[in-house]
Amino acid sequence: MEIEERQPVSAGAGRAAAPGARSGEPAGGQSPESAGPRRSPLARRPLIAAVAGCAVLGGVLVLLPSADRDGAPRPAPGPAARAVSAVEAGVPAALPDLAALVRDREARVRARPRDDVSWAVLGAAYTERARRTASVASYPKAENALRTSLRLRPKDNAAALEGLASLAGARGDFRAARQWGEAAAKQAPKRWTAYQVLVDAYSGLGDYKAVGRALDTLLALRKGPAAQAVAARVYRDRGRREDAAAAISDAAAGAAGPAEQAAFLTQAGDLAWERGDRREALDHYRAAVRTDAGAYDALAGQGRALAALGRTAEALRAYRTALAERPVPRYALELGELYDQLGRGADARARYDLVRELVRRDGAAGVDDEPVLGLFEADHGDPGEAVRALRAEWRRQPGIAVADALGWALHRAGDDKEALDFAVRATDAEHGGGVRSALYAYHRGRIESDLGLSGPARRHLAEALRINPYFSPLLAPQAREALAALGDPPAGGPPDESEDAEGAGDPEGSGRSGDPAGTTGAAGPSGTARAGAAAPAPSPGSSGPAAPAVPPNAPGGPASR
Repeated sequence: MEIEERQPVSAGAGRAAAPGARSGEPAGGQSPESAGPRRSPLARRPLIAAVAGCAVLGGVLVLLPSADRDGAPRPAPGPAARAVSAVEAGVPAALPDLAALVRDREARVRARPRDDVSWAVLGAAYTERARRTASVASYPKAENALRTSLRLRPKDNAAALEGLASLAGARGDFRAARQWGEAAAKQAPKRWTAYQVLVDAYSGLGDYKAVGRALDTLLALRKGPAAQAVAARVYRDRGRREDAAAAISDAAAGAAGPAEQAAFLTQAGDLAWERGDRREALDHYRAAVRTDAGAYDALAGQGRALAALGRTAEALRAYRTALAERPVPRYALELGELYDQLGRGADARARYDLVRELVRRDGAAGVDDEPVLGLFEADHGDPGEAVRALRAEWRRQPGIAVADALGWALHRAGDDKEALDFAVRATDAEHGGGVRSALYAYHRGRIESDLGLSGPARRHLAEALRINPYFSPLLAPQAREALAALGDPPAGGPPDESEDAEGAGDPEGSGRSGDPAGTTGAAGPSGTARAGAAAPAPSPGSSGPAAPAVPPNAPGGPASR
């Protein structure tokens, strides 16, 4: 695998500064357009964050026993102890602390091979290291460590069950994550961190009622930054953008350590990006990298925002550094599409080849990258292959992201009728598609346009550009061209279906008729299902790919893995 050599990005290099501190800029100096230093709004409360963070950290440390189950003392205060606190509190740990914890617990299990607690902590640390750095070879190590813990203590071992749930979630196997997480919650109903995992598992499976129940339980058991960050994700998925922004702001202010605060600042940046606020997103991402140099998602976010601001040299540098440090398919795809938009075809093709290579690497470690690969193949490769792979993915885990990707792949493969069924599901709040996603709205609008549904097409293409006019360097210009080609509604004809009840029931003025809209990842929001605009959305048992119930002993679940 050939990944570009790391190029220095000034704010992310060296010692991490406090989020409000001045430092060099992560992806190059400020351009003349930004008069004076800009800071993330969430980074303007360093004293509050420090005081609240100390209180939270103290609470975590008090909750941790002073000795493991066999009476051996925990690691002496230092990097390993900090990482234990973070891992067991369900929040990110600093990468140097994680490395220290891995070394400590590897030595521990060599000396005490029957120490089930250390095996469970080691497995959780391997999972977190793989997730943060994309060193996917750590995933099989994590699984071995967690299964060893469970074998040594098959009963009363919620930590190992929860660790296996987190591992499955990190790999994108939401069925297994649900099964392991439910087993952990059944064994230890008051263990709040199990519900963190279950919220994401249920979301990935498209079970949004279960998401709500799990979040309610989590918030009843736990207050504080980690719980607020989970709530922010759920609010975002429901289209409640203001609630999501408020929750993640509180989480960032109360974060216990730099890695935790950087993760919450990154989440705030993603929310700003999804609503098309390039500068606020960039401020949050910069603050995240200043706070924790290992915040590689924030570095990729800087690339996204800088490209939207027209600062392409800085954007390329940020993307290349993020990809070198955390080589994941999504970064490679976004960088390739930026090169494509700049007319640098050879560079784009190299990144597209890297997408496939990284997906193969991840698959060998048990990681499911099908939604990203499906969108890549639909736009830059073999749409037919994308349809085949995404149909299988839909049967396994029918979440909104898979519905959108499958709908788009069907469109690119020439089956617009079935494509619209899935596009409606991805953008219909009734089916969970409440997230305000410019990408989802664009996909639906293009499908409707090709079906001759000019009113709905006009509405959803305009909605995509209202939500985030910069959602993709390649697709946003195509959205504008497609909308212009549709022209104005015919004069004197029947009312344009896209314009009736414009803005009714929508406090944010998106033009949606009362339902929450959507946005995803680096992309953006979505449209509403409208009466008569499309066939009913596919569901288990319909003509669309079904999502069968998972039997108790299905592969990947606690009873069989």
